[in-house]
Amino acid sequence: MARIAYILLCHKDPDAIIAQAEQLTAAGDCMSIHFDARADAVAFQRIQDALKDNPNVTFAGKRIKCGWGEWSLVQATLYALQAAVHAFPRATHFYMLSGDCMAIKTAEYTHRFLAEQDMDIVECHDFFESNWIKTGMKEDRLIYRHFFNERTQSWPFYTSYELQKRFGLTREVPADIQVMIGSQWWCLRRRTIEMILDFLRQRPDVKRFFSTTWIPDETFFQTLVRHLVPKEEIDNRTPTFLMFSDYGMPVTFYNDHYDMLLGQDYLFARKISPEAHELKERLGRLYATKGVDFPISNEGRNLYSFLTGRGRVGRRHGQRFWEASNTLGSERELFVVVCKKWHVAKRLVDQIATETDVPCVEYLFNEDDTQLPDLGGIETTLLKRSRHRRAVVRMLFESFESDALVLCVDPANLDIIEDFCADQAKTHVLEIECQYSDDYLIGHARRVGLAGVDSPADTVAPLVPTLRNALAYESELIRSAALDEYTRLRETNSRAENEAAVARFLRVSKEKAQAIMQLDYLFAD
Repeated sequence: MARIAYILLCHKDPDAIIAQAEQLTAAGDCMSIHFDARADAVAFQRIQDALKDNPNVTFAGKRIKCGWGEWSLVQATLYALQAAVHAFPRATHFYMLSGDCMAIKTAEYTHRFLAEQDMDIVECHDFFESNWIKTGMKEDRLIYRHFFNERTQSWPFYTSYELQKRFGLTREVPADIQVMIGSQWWCLRRRTIEMILDFLRQRPDVKRFFSTTWIPDETFFQTLVRHLVPKEEIDNRTPTFLMFSDYGMPVTFYNDHYDMLLGQDYLFARKISPEAHELKERLGRLYATKGVDFPISNEGRNLYSFLTGRGRVGRRHGQRFWEASNTLGSERELFVVVCKKWHVAKRLVDQIATETDVPCVEYLFNEDDTQLPDLGGIETTLLKRSRHRRAVVRMLFESFESDALVLCVDPANLDIIEDFCADQAKTHVLEIECQYSDDYLIGHARRVGLAGVDSPADTVAPLVPTLRNALAYESELIRSAALDEYTRLRETNSRAENEAAVARFLRVSKEKAQAIMQLDYLFAD
């Protein structure tokens, strides 16, 4: 059975640290603490006094002042690791934590998980080939020497950096080392930690190199693990659940995130708000609990993106310049079928294709596998189609050799609808208004990743009113857009009313509309 030695780097809130240590060691695990030397000495003494009688707690043999992006964070981790290896000879795994982390699984679950897979859990991607670094320095983190803290010593940091660039004072990465990068939150097996410590004793040059790189806590352990451990024994991910906002800031979790956190496929979560007292209390009790089942849904990131990415009116991006300058042609007519229930729209356009000569394309800008003619490659991915919307639709007109085309669009894509309505071509819009049962909305949440297949009903149920309101708001936006050629077909209307709507939309006879609307199961789920 696994036994964990937690490596805790912290610098504030002694009461929270004491509680965290007591909660995690109560289940038989251990903890090695490094408390930042910059922090209040009285606070550190308080932590020591509170935990001195706990045999499962030890402290780093040396405390140093830590700074973001500095080697000091790695050195503090090494001090805590050395203390843990010596104090806890029965520890099988070493798990990196901060004071903002809390367990989102029980000790029972965590021990079983670690024992069964027998792997190092650490994110390690190739530093140069991967896209892990999104902005800012990349190679310069390594080839130049960084002696100053970028946040607290900005002028010396950038002056030193620019001087090295000016005079070409670069250096080589150690020849036998492939630098890797990833999250600084990891869980490593004892033999891996012992190999790392032994390697550092034999290779002081590697330690010297990383000690003057920038943000080495994202590269040091990641590189050494990949250097010393076979790839097959590495689970290339972080065991700690964390998210970042659009602005690169860590997402903070609060009291109402409890159920969502338990459904994520991670062992810990970061960061927990200091004010989330109820969440901390519930998670603190959870770790020592027995017999808890954790249905894994993993919807956290999708749910966060859904709730934060809508903007004030659900539109985050304007038109591209090539869309605004392109045109379908004034002699053409585009018939846009707008429906959230894609299967309903597909049934209708299938009938239109059967009963008329108008070519029909399903969800061109929503589905990867929409059936399309060969358009020279621009049709191959959603990204390409969406980037050049009008160009794609113009090519469809030309490919079908038709001046009329039916197209399905999701109601969330009001920008697409407005884009085509603003074109010189004559655009007609038919919105299909469907009824949404609670079961359908729960299924929709699962289909779009807001909930997992195994998400508990109590977790998914609160999403139903939010989704219902979101769908109603999408429809309201379409109606308020005051489109020139807008028609609505409703599930609650009579067949005669819907036949009249189809006739107006397609500009066809009453008899042709009746033939199109002959399906009794059009709205069936």
